[in-house]
Amino acid sequence: MAIDGRELLGQPTGVGRFLAGILAGWETLDAAAAHEFVLCTPGPIAQRIGSRVSTLVRHGGSGTAWEQLTLPRLVREMDADVLFAPAYTGPIRCPAPMVVAIYDVSFAAHPEWFGWRDGLRRRVLTHLAARHAARVVTTSAFSRSEITRLFGVDANRVEVIYPGAAPVTPVPHTENLVLFVGSLFTRRHLPALIDGFARLARERRDVRLEIVGDNRTTPRVDLERLAAASGAGERIALRAYLPEEALAALYGRARAFVFLSEYEGFGLTPLEALGAGVPIVVLDTAVAREVYGDAALYVPRPDPALVAAAIERVLFDAAERTRILEAARRLLPRYSWRACAERVLTVLTECART
Repeated sequence: MAIDGRELLGQPTGVGRFLAGILAGWETLDAAAAHEFVLCTPGPIAQRIGSRVSTLVRHGGSGTAWEQLTLPRLVREMDADVLFAPAYTGPIRCPAPMVVAIYDVSFAAHPEWFGWRDGLRRRVLTHLAARHAARVVTTSAFSRSEITRLFGVDANRVEVIYPGAAPVTPVPHTENLVLFVGSLFTRRHLPALIDGFARLARERRDVRLEIVGDNRTTPRVDLERLAAASGAGERIALRAYLPEEALAALYGRARAFVFLSEYEGFGLTPLEALGAGVPIVVLDTAVAREVYGDAALYVPRPDPALVAAAIERVLFDAAERTRILEAARRLLPRYSWRACAERVLTVLTECART
């Protein structure tokens, strides 16, 4: 089985973490021992990928040209039975059946959130990949309905497979630290988070905010300038990236997690926060209700006053914190990397040529 491994290069974010979770899950599955997994990449992968996975490197760029020209050649050379393309797109002329993972179609539902060139590329290539794939994998029923609605893909060809999450662990969260983790997209309303936090900071001098993620807002928002102008700039830190160990430590210190996204395919980082024992504040959307259920405090819109009140509640209202974390303990067993890996393997096996 060939796998496009480009998302594991450099500094892996959401898609890379999804792929890493699947690879780790395959290490524990007896059924995976019967298969050969080969990561195809344009460069070496630094992180540990497990004993059941090998790597085939072919240099020459890492973008669309590599995907459409070099990757099919690698699939043909290794005579792969199936290709897993975990990052929205894949080679249109693939010599083996392809399974493509599409997590959301925000670029088609809300093209105004993307630059015209990037948005057009995403829409065209993702649509073509979905149409040519033997099967599409996504991470929520909401995304399946959106892929069907916007790309015309038969819902029977779209498999909903939830990602994994660590179980809740008892951690003494003594610091009044508010956390956001994820790429900084326009749809995630970081200005409203900064404004809401600043309002709370005027009343509570012991609160801090950490924002971790690469700024991909379009049009670009100068979040550092907004933080400095908020009146609470000295208590707001922005970082583009943290490695897994440092990120885990930050989850361990946080006391609240805020994720004001109005459009997601799933939203993994709030689930990771719940797994670390951190109550979450999220925007009230259909996919958030599907994923987090009762294990969240929902705000109806990204209004800074509502955000400030919600943050204060999850930081200082003991009853609300207990309610969310008890709901999380019931929710989290639903999300397992082992189960996710098993279902992805089943889909790949069903689609593989015989």
